[in-house]
Amino acid sequence: MTRNQTAIAIAGAAETDLGALPDLSEMDLRADAARRALADAGLTFADVDGITSAVESPIDVAHYLGVKPTWYDGTSVGGCSFLVHVRHAAAAIRAGQCSTVLVLHGESGRSKVGRAPRAYYPDSIRGQFEIGYGSGLPPSTFTLPALRFMQETGTTHEQLAEVVVAQSHWAEGNPRASRKKRLTVDEVMNAPMIAYPFTKLECCVVTDGGGALVITSAGRARDLRRADKPVYLLGAGESCDSPLISMMDDMTRSRGFRRSSQAAFTEAGITHADVDHLMIYDAFAHLPLFGLEDLGFVGRGEAGAFIEAGHTRPGGKLPMNTNGGGILYTHTGMYGMFAILEAVRQLRGEAYRQVEGVRRSFVQGVGGMFSASASLVLSSELH
Repeated sequence: MTRNQTAIAIAGAAETDLGALPDLSEMDLRADAARRALADAGLTFADVDGITSAVESPIDVAHYLGVKPTWYDGTSVGGCSFLVHVRHAAAAIRAGQCSTVLVLHGESGRSKVGRAPRAYYPDSIRGQFEIGYGSGLPPSTFTLPALRFMQETGTTHEQLAEVVVAQSHWAEGNPRASRKKRLTVDEVMNAPMIAYPFTKLECCVVTDGGGALVITSAGRARDLRRADKPVYLLGAGESCDSPLISMMDDMTRSRGFRRSSQAAFTEAGITHADVDHLMIYDAFAHLPLFGLEDLGFVGRGEAGAFIEAGHTRPGGKLPMNTNGGGILYTHTGMYGMFAILEAVRQLRGEAYRQVEGVRRSFVQGVGGMFSASASLVLSSELH
């Protein structure tokens, strides 16, 4: 079969309100996101026969929404779960197991209303070998790979701060962004220290919010409301690394990033030069540095200087994290959905700070502390 015959499209995409939403539970956020995405596609809940959910059971979510799925996926591997869901939904649609999938996210990360349990139990791998030694929370756990990466590559504290500065050029003035001010290196470096080397401005914001995607065949998408602005899935990949930072093959490189991105590039049949827009999960400022190198956009030790030179800012040759990312735009605890949604907006020409001429976007997600990884290549055209 040709790519046109097996092509998958995002036919609907939407976000909820973002920020502090104490009146909405996590299930409310999922329902709101679903309603908005279906309206964007010109569909109703009756058209949905596939559903995904991370953390919360997809069966519970389907029941709440009144959806009767013939296929569901409850893969829950942290912040990149939603990228994985898109890949799995595409496979299910191609296999004829369903035709219209809702990929859902809703998380009360700030207000913690109706929040499903997220815990590492004492007898888990992390509970036994890391949490008891003080590395339970992301800021303290991510310090080890960040510091080792800086030591081995020569990346400076100023270059780490430049990640945030570059993304602030994209978030500046956006009313939906949690941090909407353009920042300087001095402001980032002089912010309160959270866990060395991360200052407060090098850590993600903490918000409530949700998002949803409607995934279907490209042929069906052409008959729906957003047929004039298609977003096609050209390639996808998923992989993993150790569940423990201390047991990674190399804590200055992500095996998951390398393998999932290679799979996505191969399936899409494109090279790095074909990518117009890049979204790299950025719960903390070092992750875009890892991503640029592990995905192969720059060489070893070159990411800090690449960002410092302005290449990822507006007008740069590789626009990256154009909503401001998890550090500035929003981060509910699992950010991957919002990275996908920004890629969709850019490809539709509807972003707050739009990049001209975007045809292909690469989205890279991470789950846990480098334990899970997923990649998507999205495009406004099939060829």
